[in-house]
Amino acid sequence: MPIGEWVLGTACAQNQAWRAAGLKPVSIAVNLSPRQFIQPDFSGTVRRLVTGSGLNTGCLELELTENIMMQHAQTTTHALQELSALGVRFSIDDFGTGYSSLNYLKRLPIHAIKIGPSFMRDVATSAADAALVAAIVALAHSINIKVVAEGVETKAQLVFLRAHRCDVMQGFYFSKAVPAAEFAELLREDRRLAFEGNEEKVKAK
Repeated sequence: MPIGEWVLGTACAQNQAWRAAGLKPVSIAVNLSPRQFIQPDFSGTVRRLVTGSGLNTGCLELELTENIMMQHAQTTTHALQELSALGVRFSIDDFGTGYSSLNYLKRLPIHAIKIGPSFMRDVATSAADAALVAAIVALAHSINIKVVAEGVETKAQLVFLRAHRCDVMQGFYFSKAVPAAEFAELLREDRRLAFEGNEEKVKAK
């Protein structure tokens, strides 16, 4: 079994196991490699893995890079539309760091864009970085796309992002990466691992 397929199947099965154990429902985001995404009948593979795990498709988010979107436009369009119709959500990882055309944001079913740590690092101290992040958030919101800020490590970053109405924030400020068993305990304790909307809440990553 290809490693990418194993990762996706394991993520779906683990999320469903948490739900079966009575834990709070959470979404789980899985990064896709270019090779994985352009495989023949990739959408069929995702459908099979999700169905086999019993997971609600609305709890699965697949992350793509801008380069995948641009280099494999036809394959990307077909797969995104097919899987989106099933309820699977898609996000663009490290938005703004790759070669892209903003046109795809309006014609493809993109649920969220993710601002990477390279933009977040100096957002509270650099006017240029602050302006870029604010512009990205405003652009996304203007076309009804959510924004996730990754690499949030300080209170100052959190304050800036809340002021600009960023939808979701994640990073060491909330929690380091943890194993599945420890994550389950955090869910039981209702610990805050990310910030979403107007309240801090869990977001699996």
